[in-house]
Amino acid sequence: MSHLFEHPYALAMTRRYFFQSASFTLGTAALATLLQEEGRAAGNGSPTGFGAALKQTHHPAKARHVIYLHMVGGPSQMDLYDYKPKMLDYFDKDLPDSVRMGQRLTTMTSGQARFPIAPSKFKFRQHGQCGMWVCELLPYTARMVDDMVFIRSMHTEAINHEPAITYIQTGNQVTGRPCLGAWTSYGLGSLNRDLPTFVVMVATPSNQEQVQAISARLWQSGYLPGEHAAVSFRSSGDPILFINDPPGVSSQVRRKTLDGIKRLNEFTYERLGDPETNTRIAQYEMAYRMQTSVPELTDLSREPQKVLEMYGPDVHKPGTFAYTALMARRLVERGVRFVQIYHNNWDHHSNVAGRMPDQCRDVDQPCWALIQDLKRKGLLDSTLVIWGGEFGRTIYSQGGLSKTNYGRDHHPRCFTMWMAGGGVKGGTIYGETDDFSYNIVKDPVHIRDFHATVLYLLGIDHERLTYRYQGLDQRLTGVDAKANVIKAIIA
Repeated sequence: MSHLFEHPYALAMTRRYFFQSASFTLGTAALATLLQEEGRAAGNGSPTGFGAALKQTHHPAKARHVIYLHMVGGPSQMDLYDYKPKMLDYFDKDLPDSVRMGQRLTTMTSGQARFPIAPSKFKFRQHGQCGMWVCELLPYTARMVDDMVFIRSMHTEAINHEPAITYIQTGNQVTGRPCLGAWTSYGLGSLNRDLPTFVVMVATPSNQEQVQAISARLWQSGYLPGEHAAVSFRSSGDPILFINDPPGVSSQVRRKTLDGIKRLNEFTYERLGDPETNTRIAQYEMAYRMQTSVPELTDLSREPQKVLEMYGPDVHKPGTFAYTALMARRLVERGVRFVQIYHNNWDHHSNVAGRMPDQCRDVDQPCWALIQDLKRKGLLDSTLVIWGGEFGRTIYSQGGLSKTNYGRDHHPRCFTMWMAGGGVKGGTIYGETDDFSYNIVKDPVHIRDFHATVLYLLGIDHERLTYRYQGLDQRLTGVDAKANVIKAIIA
């Protein structure tokens, strides 16, 4: 038995922990069986997928899939959706202290002598029956406002990119936690054994002026089993590394090799009991099956020409936002549970007038096409589409200010996100900010509320989806914080 203690995982299993855990094994198993039977008898939830932690959802799910479109850098809410016409009268006047109220600033503007107000240079119009104000740079989005929910009162405590994007993806400003997609994979499992449950794509913006650094830590599984981390689809070349057999290696040889590796991994698991060994086995098998499923997925030759035209000319260029948006529809159509797309370069500290049109041009038509395409396929009702960044921007200009151009610093106190499909109430405008788009005056929505609402739409009670780690029943919404489902936006 001494060889067991040569491995770090075996060392972590102390004698006291072993007997403490074993003493409850039979009782826990019996209780789990009773609860499962009770849940099935009640029939209150929806079915889950392969490998799900939940046998069924906590309540009937309104959405089965999520497509989360994250605009990296923090889109300027008052230049897109939070129309503030009174600011035209405040051009170049200092932001009143009564509005700022001593709010913490980043080091990029904390040393400025003045905080000159910069009204949006873009024109706005009301659209749809809901009367939503939309910027002129988003003509396609403006067509579908009655399908969308606009939350104009999002807020966060994080003021810099690293903690802010980590916070909105994982529910914590400290890295190392599972992200929303990983929690969804863990709770609901897979709907297709031949494709990943959770897929991430990073779209390349047409404007490369100030691309924000992001990394795979944003789509990791954290303390959840590794199988719940996202599989990243690349923007060029093979969509997944090593998806094809190496030169000179036939499919039969690769299958035989994987069978041998599987037996070795099973032997390792029998010796050490490390659950990540089973994850490794499952991932190798998934990789083998994806050799067939992924080429079919990425072959757009059978897409109707009218559909391709909906997404715009960039749809034929792998790595563009248009291409990834179409791929998102194809992924959920094939049963992928959670798709995340990151689109960069929304960090507009300067040159809003020069960069905002490029950013909107990248995403406007593809977002509209994605919603119409999901409708066409009968998937919108079961697919929740989310659009937003990690925080907003300031009404005052960072650096210089002119009537034609300006910059904006980070602003955590209020920002706008939208959702469509998946059980939300189209044509809803929720939350309100002051005349300066600086403070929330009605219906604030914290990141935790956003997470609780997304899980609710998936049929999950955020307080009951937990994972035991470091002595705590960890949750996406935190173990000691309050989170509220936004019932007003749910159909």
